Amino acid sequence: MNGFAQAFSDAFMLLGTFDHRVAEIVLLSLQVSGMAVFIGTVIGLPLGACLAVGDFPGKQTAGVLINGCMGLPSVVVGVVVYLVLSRSGPLGDFGLLYTPAAMVVAQVILVVPLMAAISRQVVEDAWRHYAEELSALRFGWWESVRVLLYDCRFSLTVAVFAGLGRAMSEVGAVMIVGGNIDRSTRVMTTAIALETSKGDLPLAIALGLVLVVLILALNAMAFALRTSIMRRFG
Repeated sequence: MNGFAQAFSDAFMLLGTFDHRVAEIVLLSLQVSGMAVFIGTVIGLPLGACLAVGDFPGKQTAGVLINGCMGLPSVVVGVVVYLVLSRSGPLGDFGLLYTPAAMVVAQVILVVPLMAAISRQVVEDAWRHYAEELSALRFGWWESVRVLLYDCRFSLTVAVFAGLGRAMSEVGAVMIVGGNIDRSTRVMTTAIALETSKGDLPLAIALGLVLVVLILALNAMAFALRTSIMRRFG
């Protein structure tokens, strides 16, 4: 029990003194996940909106595929990205393996289906309300997608928060493609796993507390935003 209390005490000491190890790991985590979510937003939100508005062969299959990809095992994604970026892989010449860029690629693959699925649901609901008006204005499906994405921009922020939470809590894929290299590719989740196995519980607990606070903050912001939107627009 004393060891447990001491570990937490030391963890709070690390946080209180702004330990450079904690700061470096948290900053890299935010950079990698932020870039992944930015790319995921550019890809996932329009993709979901196109699935909601577009009428094309294979639409239902594409929707099922997107929903299925939401449950992709992260380690499988990590292995696939590893094979593609390894020296013998098709993108091996770029030397991206064991770099933050490789971690971004893995996280993008994981967050795009989630963000696309949320975008599809949000835009689909809006499409039911505005389909007649947009058709009367002779808007094509692409113009309708652009209008609805703008109209639903506040609701779609929930998808961004969800994607960021998914990216920041990821461990399997980023450990495989990033290598968990100190001061290079070590993020919060991989550092927690490593430091726990090494017995450095204070550092693992400190990083865990930061991660939990960030995830809770993201969920709280998403909930507050959703509640505000419902009150404002019904």
